[in-house]
Amino acid sequence: MIYLDHAATAPVPRAVADAMYQVLTEQYGNPSSQYPFGSEMKKRAESWRRAVAALLDCPAEGLHFTSCGTEGDNWALRAAVWQNRHVGNHIVTTAVEHSAVLECCKWLEREGWEVTYLAPDQDGNLSAEQVLEAVRPDTAAVSVMLVNNELGNRYPVGAIARGLAARNPKTLLHTDAVQGLGTFSAKDLGADFVTVSAHKIGGPKGVGALYMGPRVKNPRPLLAGGGQERGLRSGTEATAQLAGFAKAAELRLERRTEIQGRLAGLKAHALDRLLGFPDLTVLGGVSSDTAPHILALSLAGWPSQNMVNDLGAQGICISAGSACHQGKPSHVVAALKLPKRMASGVIRLSFGPETTEAEIDACVQALRRHHDSRMPML
Repeated sequence: MIYLDHAATAPVPRAVADAMYQVLTEQYGNPSSQYPFGSEMKKRAESWRRAVAALLDCPAEGLHFTSCGTEGDNWALRAAVWQNRHVGNHIVTTAVEHSAVLECCKWLEREGWEVTYLAPDQDGNLSAEQVLEAVRPDTAAVSVMLVNNELGNRYPVGAIARGLAARNPKTLLHTDAVQGLGTFSAKDLGADFVTVSAHKIGGPKGVGALYMGPRVKNPRPLLAGGGQERGLRSGTEATAQLAGFAKAAELRLERRTEIQGRLAGLKAHALDRLLGFPDLTVLGGVSSDTAPHILALSLAGWPSQNMVNDLGAQGICISAGSACHQGKPSHVVAALKLPKRMASGVIRLSFGPETTEAEIDACVQALRRHHDSRMPML
């Protein structure tokens, strides 16, 4: 199998699986238990928190474990508007956010909040100025993702954070940084809420984290119960998942520079192999402002799901957009307002540290065979 869908989820290294297995079979105590076995697990949970915080470059006391990026996004938005409920009822976000943000915003609209959805240009780009111009005196929260999960565009979260200090210093800033985990410093980024997830960097599914910065005051608890996660997210800690997340974070931190260089090289190789490919357009631009592990393409006239199915039958895994859409049309592609033939032919290749140039070559060859053996859509 050739796996080129790392933006959907990443394979779990053996070291991560081993760390989880040890907790499941030997270190299975409940961190809330009051005897030494439980107390030891409490200490381990805090050490795992520090490991993940090190990758984010944030204080461990501001990092709260969650079950996934979706939970983190929902928690951040609801905590932000709750804190700023006396500032106003306006939210600014983008039309290309992850569904977790957009669906939460729709919930908030039904509860009386006003949401401004900013559209990118046809390359998927958004400027900090575009975001800041939408901020008003009654803007409670701004939510802009760090890296778009379908296009790979990086958005200027740091510049937005700096601009908010002058535009409206009370407005709280959230960023979904799931696709950028391991590439940024939360301290330098300046966002008040930063959402991340383990399974994009080789950790297990079912665990993520939400960093809350110093401007977040008395955040509204996500769940009521036994008071875990400093009283903000009750529920017995998923210790095996935490151990796996921590190990994945440690591995990524150790190889961060190497991995980013390798991913950039793989993307450059793919772009080189795609030169001269008929009817093909690279989306999201090819500048340094795009993430090195995501490459969005359009084969105008050839339906994306047909390509996914054809290559899948050959053992090559690519995507027609975010796996979270579950086959639904992509709101990200719709926001670009591309011509119909181009929009219907969008696919995503996404790479990981173990991806090889030979695998990319095989994928490009399969796409060429698909193009040459099928009639285009009118």
